[in-house]
Amino acid sequence: MRGFLASSVGVTCAAALALPLALSAPAQAVPQAAKTGPAAPGSTRSVPLVPLGDDRSLGAAAPEQGVPRRSVRPFSLVGVVWDDPGTELRGRVQVRTRASGTTHWTGWQDIETHNHEHGADPGSAESGSGRVRGSTAPLWVGASDGVEVRVRASADERSASAGKPPLPRGMHLELVDPGAEPRSGGASTAAGRAAAPGLGATAENAAAAAAAAGATAASYEASAANAALAPLGATEIPALSKARTEQEYRAAQPGAPRAKPYIGARPRIVTRRGWGANESLRERGFVYTKKVKAAFVHHTASGNNYRCSQAPSVIRSIYRYHVVSSGWRDIGYNFLVDKCGTVYEGRAGGVAKPVMGAHTLGFNSDTMGIAVLGTFADTRPAAAALNAVARLTAWKLGLYGVNPRGKTYLKSGGGNLYRKGKNVRLNVISGHRDGFATECPGRLLYGKLGSARTTAARYQGR
Repeated sequence: MRGFLASSVGVTCAAALALPLALSAPAQAVPQAAKTGPAAPGSTRSVPLVPLGDDRSLGAAAPEQGVPRRSVRPFSLVGVVWDDPGTELRGRVQVRTRASGTTHWTGWQDIETHNHEHGADPGSAESGSGRVRGSTAPLWVGASDGVEVRVRASADERSASAGKPPLPRGMHLELVDPGAEPRSGGASTAAGRAAAPGLGATAENAAAAAAAAGATAASYEASAANAALAPLGATEIPALSKARTEQEYRAAQPGAPRAKPYIGARPRIVTRRGWGANESLRERGFVYTKKVKAAFVHHTASGNNYRCSQAPSVIRSIYRYHVVSSGWRDIGYNFLVDKCGTVYEGRAGGVAKPVMGAHTLGFNSDTMGIAVLGTFADTRPAAAALNAVARLTAWKLGLYGVNPRGKTYLKSGGGNLYRKGKNVRLNVISGHRDGFATECPGRLLYGKLGSARTTAARYQGR
């Protein structure tokens, strides 16, 4: 299984059988092609919080801060950020919004404050970039043009010793507009037809077809890592049957023993181009680890008030919040799943490759992060979403010879449960809370992970 994947550029697609890049490749940053073409729509507006209540004279040390009710440019997702990512916000963050073009204001909604457990591992280049900020979870509120926010320090923080501010310094409200939905069909569909992967079709052929259909250099670069799985410029990587997936697996490792591979059928995956990622936002280059030994399941804590047709907008908003507001190099998760069971490509670098994410602080090496869109502390996850998690893990873990029902050892990069360097034995499919003390992925999603392991193993043929 090790070392069987060839570079995605210049290899034969051979009926989409060759998977991109060696799975055993060491951690590295791969230079990207130059980005050209117009920026994708969307915007982020940052509004500083001001003192509220009876302690306004305390300025930045006020235990209650916020943004008074006001009209703003349209947005759909909110969050609060602050200067020091190492400072925890101990208190309550609430927001209410006004639906665009109406006079209707929502009631107060809570924003999850414990987002520091997501992110790059301590000591990594990403965490030490100097751009990372502390942040709450993002909250999807839908199309809105009015906002009010209040942040109240906990009673313990209010009574803390003098000289220590009860709330983090430099708090700002982030208002994210995901922009209009990306065009479906048109250039990308034409590119897909022109580069339909038959015998002898190459990645260069796919790139040329995508360019001929109007794909930009940015979309070429972003899709290059997936070139052997789908035509460059395509909006999705098509599903394969189990038999076809096994054929793909064997073709990618000529000379290997012909034993039956334990691998699940490849699910349909919406690409970054498919959900409308603006590739000019993220950092240049990709970072890989050696393999994928485990999957961590998350919830986005962004709320459940979205339609499946809005999932691309939610993902574009989270992407902007992770990169522009929180200072990460890219969206933190490797994959995202919506309530209807659609799987989306997350962090760039190739869906079949061991891309290092920023999803489980301390355990981003040799793992992948899957985030289910929603909040599942008190809401049951949809059966379609759970099945998608099982299908995705059956396929991706199968590429690396991993049993979804098994356990594995992972070395901690440091966190609040395990010291740096400790070898920890974890389930191959774990919840975020298994690697870090957090509520994520919500108790009702976490409680379903046992059945997800069993189903994924069954999909692999175990």
